[in-house]
Amino acid sequence: MGRNTRKRRSSMANKAIAASAALALGGGGLIWANFYASAHESNNNGWSQNQTKAAAAQVATISCPDVGQKLTNVPQSARQGVATELANLDKQITEAYARLASTRQAQAGDSGFVQNAIVGPLKEKRAATIDRIRLDIQRVGGQFNTSLSQLAACTTQNAQTNAGETGGQQQNGGQQNGGQQQNGGQQQNGGQQNGGQQQGGQQNGGQQQGNGGQGGNGPVAADFVDITKVQGNAQLGVGQNGLPANGNSGSKGSFTTKCGTNGNDNHNTDNVIVAPGVANGAHHLHDYVGNQSNDAFASDQELEAAQTSCQNQGDKSSYFWPVLRVQDGTQDFDQNNDGGGKEGNVGKILQPAQAQLKFVGNKTGNVVGMPTALRIITGDAKAQVNGNANANVNWSCTGFENKVQLETQYPICPQGSQVVRTTNFQSCWDGQNIDSANHRTHVAFAQANGACANGFKAIPQLQVRLVYNVPAPKLQNGTVVNPYAVDTFPEQLHKPITDHNDFINFFSTNTMNQMVNCINTGKKCQ
Repeated sequence: MGRNTRKRRSSMANKAIAASAALALGGGGLIWANFYASAHESNNNGWSQNQTKAAAAQVATISCPDVGQKLTNVPQSARQGVATELANLDKQITEAYARLASTRQAQAGDSGFVQNAIVGPLKEKRAATIDRIRLDIQRVGGQFNTSLSQLAACTTQNAQTNAGETGGQQQNGGQQNGGQQQNGGQQQNGGQQNGGQQQGGQQNGGQQQGNGGQGGNGPVAADFVDITKVQGNAQLGVGQNGLPANGNSGSKGSFTTKCGTNGNDNHNTDNVIVAPGVANGAHHLHDYVGNQSNDAFASDQELEAAQTSCQNQGDKSSYFWPVLRVQDGTQDFDQNNDGGGKEGNVGKILQPAQAQLKFVGNKTGNVVGMPTALRIITGDAKAQVNGNANANVNWSCTGFENKVQLETQYPICPQGSQVVRTTNFQSCWDGQNIDSANHRTHVAFAQANGACANGFKAIPQLQVRLVYNVPAPKLQNGTVVNPYAVDTFPEQLHKPITDHNDFINFFSTNTMNQMVNCINTGKKCQ
């Protein structure tokens, strides 16, 4: 499959794609950047002091409650309809953010513009969509929690809010990170940062840098830290999320599968787990390794019969994650596509130099095999506005992985060191379901001692380690030049804490049995 290649699209699906909103966020982002520059000039363009204050009060992004995470009891027969409506909610937020990014001057002249022209109409659309979700559930005899209707209203994150503030974790100039004090290069002076948008950006390759990134919606200087200046921290992940499952006891073996680094450019902006049947359901681009037929319209039968990039042909599992890009002024193939440049995901896509896919055991005992088509999502693509309850993020550099793991900032690595993204998946399964209504409650992380709670069963823990050759960004006068960033929903501002990873199990029965045997007997297999 080539880049953004889509198969089996019906005429209806093609019409849906054609009907997608044209979201020129790259331009909108530059309007935002230039707006701030103009607002702080001395009346050359007729700006008054009050208008300058209005500019400072601009909101950075839109924050909407995540309805999908609250839907924990949806009848199976209603899930397709509900998934479609949840994708509509995401599309509505994307469109509202596009309007937010392209109307900065109107906002400066009218303090009520955002509420009246963007947030208010968005609430009405969301209310209608949530009501359709209610009908989908009740139509098949399910119960709908009427309090979910209160999730229609969205708020805004003000431009004065620090860009690194995620889930209530205040970052003053990027100093707070994973409970560790950060220093060196990331200090924001004089309030130059405005809700993820930086003033006085640097020009590089004809692109505006430092003003919310090349796409206008991040990253910014506070999203980066020189890893050599970070005090060491030993723990992986946010809270207990993502802690490695195995240790010196229990099932100590491992099973490594080699599936390449997506050298054949298998990409799309779908997500068959959360938005089946919906084109561009992710609103950002994914790398795919392993299964070669994963798109929004793939059935389990088609996935099970697909080709695989894995050396072990018994592994047709699908491993996918948002791409990493460097915003150096260049563009990639999707600069005019939905999920790409139209939604603020811009810059050159970086292929991993390494992609290690490793399954390990459990500290307290043996593991059992994973069922065919088991789906696991780890991390939260919306953590910038949702908070870090489901975040599972580990950023580091080669040579520093045992010392520093970052959550809310991207590392600037020293010469000769590479950027590393590490993800440890949930390793406890409810023993019954291959998925759940919110795609989370059927699996869980092990407790600190390695045991699975609530009668869940230990399964092999997938550990994904991605290594990249990334040109080191430079921090200059409160701006960032040549930043890199993970693809995100546009309103998530390319924050590092939004990184996430997805897995669908399609190991053959024989290969899964081999994996379990290797892990439980302490062998290291590949």
